[in-house]
Amino acid sequence: MISVFTEIPGLLVATWVLLGLAIYAGYKQNWQLRSVAADGGYLSGLGFESEKPTGLFRWLTTVDHKDIGILYIVFASGAALWGATDAMMIRTELFTAGTDVWSAETYNALFTTHGFTMLFFFVTPAFTGLANYFIPLLVGADDMSFPRINAIAFWLLPPAFFMVRAGLITEVMGKMLAAVGIRWELLFSLRPPTTGWTLYAPRSILITNPQVDLVLLGLHLSGLATIMASINIIVTLFTERDEGVTWGNLDIFSWTMLTTSGIVLFAFPVLGSSLLMLITDRNFGTTFFAVEGGGPILWQHLFWFFGHPEVYILFLPAAGLVSLILPKFAGRKLFGFKFIVYSTLAIGVLSFGVWAHHMFTTGIDPRLRASFMAVTLAIAIPSAVKTFNWMATLWGGSLRLTAPLIFCIGGIMTFIIGGVTGVFLASIPVDVVLHGTYYVVGHFHFIVMGVITFAAFAASYYWFPLITGRMFNRRLGRIHGYLSIVGVFVTFLPMILIGYGGLPRRSASYPEAFEILQQVSSFGAVIIGVGTLIWLTNMVQSFRLGPIVTDADVWNLRETGQFTREWQWFEKQLEDRTKFRR
Repeated sequence: MISVFTEIPGLLVATWVLLGLAIYAGYKQNWQLRSVAADGGYLSGLGFESEKPTGLFRWLTTVDHKDIGILYIVFASGAALWGATDAMMIRTELFTAGTDVWSAETYNALFTTHGFTMLFFFVTPAFTGLANYFIPLLVGADDMSFPRINAIAFWLLPPAFFMVRAGLITEVMGKMLAAVGIRWELLFSLRPPTTGWTLYAPRSILITNPQVDLVLLGLHLSGLATIMASINIIVTLFTERDEGVTWGNLDIFSWTMLTTSGIVLFAFPVLGSSLLMLITDRNFGTTFFAVEGGGPILWQHLFWFFGHPEVYILFLPAAGLVSLILPKFAGRKLFGFKFIVYSTLAIGVLSFGVWAHHMFTTGIDPRLRASFMAVTLAIAIPSAVKTFNWMATLWGGSLRLTAPLIFCIGGIMTFIIGGVTGVFLASIPVDVVLHGTYYVVGHFHFIVMGVITFAAFAASYYWFPLITGRMFNRRLGRIHGYLSIVGVFVTFLPMILIGYGGLPRRSASYPEAFEILQQVSSFGAVIIGVGTLIWLTNMVQSFRLGPIVTDADVWNLRETGQFTREWQWFEKQLEDRTKFRR
């Protein structure tokens, strides 16, 4: 066990040393020999120029931050739809009390891959994509500091995703070949993992399915990609800001991405080292998480030391987007900007002091439990500051109920429910009763499906004209917003009630007394699904046939003095295109 705790600080130190060297390099060179220009087409100082390639080759070789941002967003959207399919299959099974549609093993695999997909391959890549596209525009930089590393960080994600979901992919391929008379046993050797997304030992060690090893390697690879992207964001914000962009007037989205990236540099090395130790336990006979070694509880400590900061890695970018977008449609500037920045930094620090509230039922020392309860209650304060400031921004404002604002307001509503239910779980006596129940599922999804996903939808509508040069169907956008808000409450409020009734989570069957509430929850999931299909249709059709944007001020932001840098950049692009056509 001693070697475990000496290895992790070493990884953290190495990560931060590399970050320091990267920032120093940025200041030293000032990127006079910038690797790749903003258009991805030339290397300054080397005496030649070239246009971007076209077609598929462009997307496979691009190092332009905007192209890479789009790749991230498209990848995250595809992963989200796949993860949502898992969720709909879960709700289909839970529509009746018995195990009628899928087997118990298939159900376990579904909620395992659903968790992996949504946390590691949807939310984080989606916000990383938005950061890639817009942070250089917001701070006046030509590109991210390390364009090639930026591209590498993205291209590590598709193979990582393939490895995590390989069990299902190979099974489908095997059955398709078997249908035409070709039986390839290798394709049936991998089965979807049934460990649960928390990978608790000893179950994750004892399962003989080789797909679990691929999952561990895939998650490790995605962690490396996330660390690379985070270092790039930090260095860009430290070294690439325009002279007029100071720490005092840096936009709130950049502040939240900076804090998020800092959390990543502390949290993900711990996850990576833990995954490697789990792999060696499975394959080489080590005993990091065996009873005679560190014990299964050691895995929980290491996993949740990453796992709870991960919640804020997901939440903080969403909070930054709400703080950025909401004032634009409230007709006034963000209330208490400095306090939101300070609350963001406070959450970044406090997030590493709450991990053991996931372990109140494991029998840890009561004095430790009390300290973690205190910090968990304390971290609710900066979160409440954000909520208060959002509501104060809306108060007295001239609200325009566009799709982005509908999702921002819906996100505040769901965040209040998710946050308050989380405060209850911070209390040790309450958590001991509710920890393993559907109450936790409802609480968590009010945050993840509520404010986090809602912020991503708000950003997709808000910046859609800038990214595509076309306008989406505004009425469909509003319908999507209202359906999503209703769907989240109909889906997850019953889970809160089911949890109060004591129903354990992670089971394909349950007593018939809970069937009506489970059916209401499944109906809510259908509402969310219909809304998501409307969003997808709106995005695709608007990209193809939507009205072409001719005025960059599509949201009338000049009236309130909020025509910010990215829209100014877009205006210049439109002017250049007009000149070119002439």
